[in-house]
This record gives sequence, structure tokens and C-alpha cells, in this order.
Amino acid sequence: MFWTRFMSSMILAVIALITLIMGGEVLWGVTLAISVIGYMELCGAVNVHTKGKLNALEAVGLLGIAAYYAAVLFAEDELFWFMAVIFVFMGSMCVYVLTFPKYRSEQIMANFFNFVYAPLMLSFLYLTRELHYGEYIVWLILISSWGCDTCAYLVGICIGKKKIFPHLSPKKSLEGCIGGVVGAGLIGAGFGYFVIEKAIPEQTVTLIIAFICMAGAIMSQIGDLAASAIKRNHDIKDYGRLIPGHGGIMDRFDSVIVTAPMIFFLAALLIQS
Repeated sequence: MFWTRFMSSMILAVIALITLIMGGEVLWGVTLAISVIGYMELCGAVNVHTKGKLNALEAVGLLGIAAYYAAVLFAEDELFWFMAVIFVFMGSMCVYVLTFPKYRSEQIMANFFNFVYAPLMLSFLYLTRELHYGEYIVWLILISSWGCDTCAYLVGICIGKKKIFPHLSPKKSLEGCIGGVVGAGLIGAGFGYFVIEKAIPEQTVTLIIAFICMAGAIMSQIGDLAASAIKRNHDIKDYGRLIPGHGGIMDRFDSVIVTAPMIFFLAALLIQS
């Protein structure tokens, strides 16, 4: 299992490296693909999916994803982005009314949640890459999520004792969580000093980058725990089987999903364009 997980991680790292470097339509297309898969995994986890076929709620969600990502890529006015989001909400409500009592209110709410949780939040990978200096800032997402995860694991293995989420994630320790945040901050500081400051010579951004990465790392761990909580609520081990040794898209990108918007907004606020 370790080597399967390790090889999957290496392949994912290579794909992430290539797509983030290339950016543009390549990153947009990859993000759209993982958003669709993540959305479908969530629909299966929270009982929106009808086994064996695509139902009306999922069709609304998929149309909304297509409309939202098309608007992100082609529309100059963000108004079209909001229109796509509202379409998913209103479309789900229409399905609820027109097919009543086929779907329960919990499924309607879950469908909109699924759209926001995976596709909308993941779109910030592409949006961060499109920021001014985005070709550098987008790496902070991976530092804050996967970097934090690695540091937390290593610190937890070495000195982790105090269990702070015994019912949700028994293996997580306070020391590991702190180590993940500090580790992400240190990696971010190094990246800021050796890479970003060379690209933005008129700004001193090392401490800002360290702060952004630490804030992102906190959200990364919350995202990881939230995804675990959903699985425990619905008695499932993994969201899918797409990635050997990891599970599904939602199992591997759970921390990236909530980290990406955090990095986008903090970078837009704190780093001068």
C-alpha cells in the first residue's frame, strides 16, 4: 500500500507541476475535469446520486459546472459567474418542485453544497494562476496543502502525543497540526525569499508569503477534517477509487479545495500588483 500511495503521489505531483507551469487553458481544462469528478463523488457520498443513472439534480449540477467554467474562461464580466451559481440553486429548486416528492429537501441542499464545495472552490486554482504574479503565487496553494500535510505527518510521527480529534481523525495530534502550519510557513518563506522576491524585486514579500502559507495551512487542515467528517457521517471509507492508494479526487484534493480560495484572496489583498 505504501508504494502504491507513493507512486500515485509522484504521478499527481508531476501532473500538478506540468499543469501549473503551463497555466491557461491547460490548467482550466484539468481543473474542470477534477471538478466534475469531485462533484460526482460528493453526489454519491451524500445520497444525491441515483445508482446506475444520471438524475435530474446531477444534470443541473453538471450544466452549472459547464456554465460556470465557461464564464470563468470567456466572460469578462463576473456577473456571468454569479449567474451560473444561481442557475444551480434555482435549477435544483425547480427539480425539487416539479418532481415532488421524488427528492427530499436534504438532497436539494446537498446538491448546491456539492457544486460550491468542489467545482466553485477548485476554480480558484485557475483564478490564482491568472493573478498578477500568479505563476509564482499559485505554488503557495500546494505548499499550504500538500506541504502542510507532509510536515504534519512527519512531526506527528516523531513527537505527536496529544490527540485533539479522537472521534474524527484519531491519528492527528496537536503537535502534528502545529508542525504542519509551521512547516508550511517555513517552506513558504524559503520560496518567497529565493523565488518570489527575485521575480518582484520592488517588494519584500518573504514574511507576507510565510503568513499566507501558514493561514492556508490552517484552512488546509480544516478542509481535510471536514472531508473526513462527511465520510464518517455517511459511513464511507473513500470518496472514490480513481487514485490508487488515496481513493478519489475528494480524498486527495480535500485540503486544496479550501486552501485555494484562501491563497487567492490573501495574495490579492497583500501582494501589490
